[in-house]
Amino acid sequence: MTKRVLVTGASGFTGRYVVREMQAAGWDVWGSGRADSIPGLSYRQAELGDARSVASLLEEVQPEAIIHLAAQAFVAADDVDAMYCTNLLGTRHLLQAAAEVVQTPPFVLLASSANVYGNAGDTVIRESQPANPANDYAVGKLAMEHMARLWMDRLPIAITRPFNYTGVGQSPRFLIAKLVAHLRDGAREIELGNLEIRRDITDVRAVAEAYRRLLEARPAGETVQICSGESHTLREMLAMAEEIAGHHLKVSVSPGLVRKNEITSLRGDPSRLRELIGDWRSPSLRETLTWMLQA
Repeated sequence: MTKRVLVTGASGFTGRYVVREMQAAGWDVWGSGRADSIPGLSYRQAELGDARSVASLLEEVQPEAIIHLAAQAFVAADDVDAMYCTNLLGTRHLLQAAAEVVQTPPFVLLASSANVYGNAGDTVIRESQPANPANDYAVGKLAMEHMARLWMDRLPIAITRPFNYTGVGQSPRFLIAKLVAHLRDGAREIELGNLEIRRDITDVRAVAEAYRRLLEARPAGETVQICSGESHTLREMLAMAEEIAGHHLKVSVSPGLVRKNEITSLRGDPSRLRELIGDWRSPSLRETLTWMLQA
């Protein structure tokens, strides 16, 4: 019998890729979110801030596994209250419903964030790195991780900490997608923040594959990073994208885009991920940029 998985946030950027990855692997995929519907997917609207809505969703779907992606994912979001409500309280509603209304406790894969590490310095980060969140988004995600551990005696749960990732369809509010949109539109100028920040960028297709393979491995109790293991400065990313596009952008540094408590460097180590799921790699940043610019 085909196994059933519920993907929360199925209509979002990451969710769309995860849904396709799970369907291609033969899972019976259900999705939830705020969109009205998603063609080709068993889908239900649900509001994570409403415990009854979440309980009703899980009572109907009865999933054997859950990939919990629904979140406020933009670090600089203005509505901090909504971010905490969705990322922390919404996750608690989901775990409570999974424990109370699903007949067999489902395996739950929770998406946290590498932002919980804060300013770790120019070092390769491993899961043992102490958390030091530097913004409300990261504080909320770390609080979600701690809250989830309260449910690990009732549910098999694994926590992922994805580093930055990108791909076709990402909102231009996010850095790489913003670069790509300007280059594809033939813009002459772009406003950016600190050009020396360094980030580990993974391809969203590889992230979706990692989620699927972790779900199948069921490493309950684990906290695992999803990252490429390579990093680039924003200046290097821009130069690479310009070279691929054959187009140059005049850059102006906007003080409004230089965030307070900016994380200067994030580079992860995917070794634990590979120990859990086997050989895995993300396309290089050049491959991902080429895909995005040619889409």
